[in-house]
Amino acid sequence: MAADTQLPVVVIGAGPVGLAAAAHLIERGLEPLVLEAGDRVGAAVRHWGHVRLFSPWEYDVDAAALRLLEAQDWESPAADELPTGAELVERYLAPLAATPELAGRVRTGTRVLAVSRQGVDKTRTVGREGRPYVVRTVHDGRVVDVLARAVLDASGTWGRPNPLGAAGLPAIGEDRVGGWLAGPLPDVLGADRERFAGRHTLVVGMGHSAATTLLALVQLREEEPGTEITWAIRGRSPARLYGGGDADGLPARGLLGSSLKAAVAGGAIALVREFTTTSLTPPAEGGGPVTVAGTGRDGVAVELRVDTVVGATGFRPDLEMLREVRLDLDPGVEAPAALAPLIDPNFHSCGTVPPHGEALLAHPDEGFYVVGTKSYGRAPTFLLATGYEQVRSVAAALAGDTEAAARVELALPGTGVCSTDLGDREAAEAASCSTGGVGFTTGSEHGYSAEEPPAAAGCCGPAPVAVSVSSHGG
Repeated sequence: MAADTQLPVVVIGAGPVGLAAAAHLIERGLEPLVLEAGDRVGAAVRHWGHVRLFSPWEYDVDAAALRLLEAQDWESPAADELPTGAELVERYLAPLAATPELAGRVRTGTRVLAVSRQGVDKTRTVGREGRPYVVRTVHDGRVVDVLARAVLDASGTWGRPNPLGAAGLPAIGEDRVGGWLAGPLPDVLGADRERFAGRHTLVVGMGHSAATTLLALVQLREEEPGTEITWAIRGRSPARLYGGGDADGLPARGLLGSSLKAAVAGGAIALVREFTTTSLTPPAEGGGPVTVAGTGRDGVAVELRVDTVVGATGFRPDLEMLREVRLDLDPGVEAPAALAPLIDPNFHSCGTVPPHGEALLAHPDEGFYVVGTKSYGRAPTFLLATGYEQVRSVAAALAGDTEAAARVELALPGTGVCSTDLGDREAAEAASCSTGGVGFTTGSEHGYSAEEPPAAAGCCGPAPVAVSVSSHGG
């Protein structure tokens, strides 16, 4: 059974990668249909519109999208300028969606509920190949099934945060303290200022979202007396987040890490290492601080009373909507099985992976791809330029151009943190704690593996074992 070539290629999500996918599909003579749950394009990006990206415009605009925009006399921002999320939407995504080629092919306010194959469920093999996809949607309360020749899921992971508790589960009472929980990127210096000014905030997490919020709180602390900041991390060292400093291929990201390190060293941020959140308890009278209980180094009990908890613990993909699609996912990372070894945080702490395309993103159901941040599953690092390369390759494959699909057409910026051995530097960081040292610029192929409890003890706990690794740029 051959798929109907008159059917559209459905793209789920009208964010940067989803709209780029549509632009590449159009250039390949394929008909895209972009389905966006939000009421406007870039809905997820708008939630963190106050945050400035690490990547300059040079890496934020897709090549096919640029060609559509330039045909409309679009004024390109300076290549080295760093946009905020709001600027990315208003100066790029909104104009792109308004081009004549895309304007009638983007449906906002349309949430995808599920994806399947026409006439067969997941268990049916005979006659499965070539069947159109059924994309079940809801718009204004009305359920509509859309048929597609292929599907690209670029819905991202925003809105599905990892819980604060350990073992991938919510902490006890986490469901009862919603009023004290903030999202991963609150607007500390803007719309949410009153919530944080003169109050005690706990930030949980060790990614760039945590660092961004922490540095905003540091600035607020300088302006608003009484503002307190506590940072809790599950690992024994923040060295991975401090990153490559001046050597980072994305200078803004390097500055973020080095500034955070200085703030911890100067006492603006109280750092709690090896912290596991076990429970959150609201105040008895309904007002006042929430009690966050857990364990720290060597299982020592820790109890914090804070006004707000910022959970910057990362995100996880929504796989429920894909239950009837045959996927080949890594059991741990929940990324495509062929891609997972390149991005697995058990081994990688680098900011980029080698550019990759259709071959690493394919699933057993032909014509179905997860692209963009969702393709990384639970892995924490992603660059827009990587997603653009993904959809360029996928569009070429769907058009039958296997040579172009296999070709790499992207040169990513070097992270500056992928060629050193984390062991020695992290050991030095641990040994320096008695003199106030809090970390060195680091990076290596090792992620979680660099945080395994070591055998020998130092002044801050066990000293890590240095492990030499080979770097392949990922």
